[in-house]
Amino acid sequence: MDDAPERPSPAIEKAPFDLAGIAALACKLGHNEFLGLTYLAHGDDWVETALPWREDLVGVEETGVLASGPVISLLDNCTSLSVWARRGGFTPHVTLDLRIDYVRAAQPGKTVVARCECYQVRRSMAFVRGVAHDGDPTDPVAHAAGIFMLIDSEQAARA
Repeated sequence: MDDAPERPSPAIEKAPFDLAGIAALACKLGHNEFLGLTYLAHGDDWVETALPWREDLVGVEETGVLASGPVISLLDNCTSLSVWARRGGFTPHVTLDLRIDYVRAAQPGKTVVARCECYQVRRSMAFVRGVAHDGDPTDPVAHAAGIFMLIDSEQAARA
């Protein structure tokens, strides 16, 4: 038997939220991985992600223009990540409404970059907006505006 006095357990410090690591991981899973989405950067309330051009993501073969679905997925993913950036941690939420306004077709062969921000959080909703471009943010491919419904963690665990 050990007669040494019991030592108190060290305080467990909460690790800081690693949005860059989480976003990079999210881009390597499921649909995001298939599309080839990549994490680029983030700030306190914004995130940038990218969708590289690939021939198998082209909507109309004759034009070489990306299909709309991958661009929608890029913006949905990026706006969602911006909610985590603003809230400073992983919080369950679902896309309630996401409007995509296409301004023009993406240029064939070019990566599309999304920069999205969560500009307001209320009791049960987060409001987001973003832009997708293929090299010049002042010449966007599409704009996004949306609302995410925030889900209580305990409620999500019961589902």
